[in-house]
Amino acid sequence: MVDLQVNIGTLSLKNPVTTASGCFGYGSEYTDFMDISRLGAVFTKAVTKENREGNPSPRMAETPSGMLNSVGLQNKGVDYFINRIYPTLQQYDTVFIANVSGSTLDEYVEVAEKINALPGIPAIELNISCPNVKKGGMVFGTNRKSASEVIKAVRKVYRKTLIVKLSPNVTSIPAFAKTAEDAGADAISLINTILAMAIDAEKRKPVLATVTGGLSGPAVKPVALRMVWEAYHTVKIPVIGIGGIRSASDAIEFMLAGATAIQIGTANFVEPAVSIKILEGIGEYLERHGFSSVQELIGNLEMPEGFERYRPKTF
Repeated sequence: MVDLQVNIGTLSLKNPVTTASGCFGYGSEYTDFMDISRLGAVFTKAVTKENREGNPSPRMAETPSGMLNSVGLQNKGVDYFINRIYPTLQQYDTVFIANVSGSTLDEYVEVAEKINALPGIPAIELNISCPNVKKGGMVFGTNRKSASEVIKAVRKVYRKTLIVKLSPNVTSIPAFAKTAEDAGADAISLINTILAMAIDAEKRKPVLATVTGGLSGPAVKPVALRMVWEAYHTVKIPVIGIGGIRSASDAIEFMLAGATAIQIGTANFVEPAVSIKILEGIGEYLERHGFSSVQELIGNLEMPEGFERYRPKTF
């Protein structure tokens, strides 16, 4: 039997296949299509301090090989999550990781502190990179000083595994990966969506009510692969790869680039049970190529002859 277990810091996952925040609800929404207990982990939709109605419609749009969204982290707040959602998660045999967001540093800290008290949530994903909110989100994720401050503040109150979700909307992913590591992150996940827009030529108007939104899906995969590869060769903490994954081959490419685990996002909307298909495909690939453990894949990219091992530029 092939060993699929991976470690994100001190957090052990039964396999590297997880689902991306905002694309899988709280997990229970997909139980009609699959056994979610087979997943390595479920990253919940965003949890904020207060109830958020999100952005006005239209806030989703299909694009060539991708999707635009400007949902705006709609959720009912951390207290609702604790009282109504958290108790329902205990019935599933998988790891649940809460995606934490906020508009201010204090909000991030308060939400993280409350979730720290939940014994059934062993990790959080600190979302400092959402391009769809007017305050917080990308404001923290695209400024190294602000990113460092919010990570350090959360690290002081959060005692479990801290994963920081990075924005691709920056000039240097290595710089932000190192900033997250130095500030106390146990792991990083990337990429979040790419800031983009769509226009209706006949109406001569933006398609989204917020004008811009976040691009996800197959269109972003080459960008995400490059950034995961850069981050892997910059930091010593685990990297979780996200971006356009819709097959076992896609997932394996991310792991070869350096991802310890992967998140499946937009593909869930097209094929609800795709995560299980990908999980089974990874196992088949490992057996076919004679690997005994999935960890043998991580960073095992064979570079062209004469190509020196990648080193990020000084920052």
